[in-house]
Amino acid sequence: MKIFKHSDADFEATLKSVINRANLDLETHDIVVREILGQVKERGDVALLEYTHRFDQYDLPLEQIKVARSEIDEAFTKVDNKEIDALKRAAKNIREFHDYQSQESWEYEKNGVFLGQSVRPLEIAGIYVPGGKASYPSSVLMNAIPAKVAGVEKIVMCSPAPKGQCSPHVLVAAEIAGVDSIFKVGGAQAIGAMAYGTNTIPRVDKIVGPGNIYVALAKRMVFGLVDIDMIAGPSEILIVADDSAHADFIAADLLSQAEHDEQAVPILVTSCEKLAQGVMEELNKQVCGLSRQSIIERSLDDQCCLFVVNSLDDAIEIANHIAPEHVELAVTDPHGCAKQIKNAGAIFLGHYTPEALGDYLAGPNHVLPTSGTARFSSPLGVYDFVKRTSIISYSSEALAKAAPSVRVLADMEHLDAHAKAVDVRIRKSS
Repeated sequence: MKIFKHSDADFEATLKSVINRANLDLETHDIVVREILGQVKERGDVALLEYTHRFDQYDLPLEQIKVARSEIDEAFTKVDNKEIDALKRAAKNIREFHDYQSQESWEYEKNGVFLGQSVRPLEIAGIYVPGGKASYPSSVLMNAIPAKVAGVEKIVMCSPAPKGQCSPHVLVAAEIAGVDSIFKVGGAQAIGAMAYGTNTIPRVDKIVGPGNIYVALAKRMVFGLVDIDMIAGPSEILIVADDSAHADFIAADLLSQAEHDEQAVPILVTSCEKLAQGVMEELNKQVCGLSRQSIIERSLDDQCCLFVVNSLDDAIEIANHIAPEHVELAVTDPHGCAKQIKNAGAIFLGHYTPEALGDYLAGPNHVLPTSGTARFSSPLGVYDFVKRTSIISYSSEALAKAAPSVRVLADMEHLDAHAKAVDVRIRKSS
């Protein structure tokens, strides 16, 4: 962890390394994942049971792959009412925000030409929820609710279940979100099951949700057979701050991002050197005693950068080059600065809007583009669970008017059958 001033010799090199941080080495485990997917495709449920025994160290009877209704009911008895209320409140906010993303079919007619676009939901969506080292009920809500708002007919969820037991918080979240079927399968084998289908787990149209490198690589390999949301890299935050910012607030938010994993990327870009020094002191103070201190310290040592620049405009320019997952604007005029942010998964405005709100409760989706992909991609949303179909209809008169141009374009590409497909109709109608 170090402060890099704009005048430092290593400032540009360090900034460049952050901009080019997309270093997820998916090829390392390529052979292993290809084998897993191949086995699941060929042997279905039998392969799922074998891999569950091999990777999760327990034997799962075939009839217990699917979570029973009784297990969901029991989960509600294990979760505190205040936790259930918090999940319901988050679900309400997420559903309300995503309702605004709903899309309608449209059409128009002009001079005998009828054109339109049909917007329909996917029939079945698959959600992957990690469950090995931690429980992520918020991921269930963020992935399932947009699909429900879109009108997806069936939502299938796969999640590893250590010793055959799913996290009760995950099961409660799935029930609140409207998940239809839950399966106790994790890893690349779960992705294969949802992509190819087995006797127990249905084939889906799209797979969404975070996972480890095996899950990420499996998603990339099955893309094309099914759709996927994205290949997510380590979580990241970039805080743009001026001299109005609070060092303790900023340090707390950098730490909240660093605790995700050792590869998480916490960044501060400020025009105030005094603030950067204060943040450095607060980081060293606040990290002590946190439950994931060792993970946080690794992230801070390897990934954290505190950049001091000449002006707020410089800070915003750097933010746009880095294109981070989360941008916090801890500045005097956050709304004005937000208009200048071109590349970000989500933007948090002002001193009292920590990124943690976005992870859990605010409503916008926390499944966001990482590793600079915010330059060209968007948060998960309702639009990810619908497909659009073009509608085209010409009258005979409209076809006759269009025919000369179609012939010219077909001749240009040496596709005479295209021209004849128009000509045969013109002769018929004349």
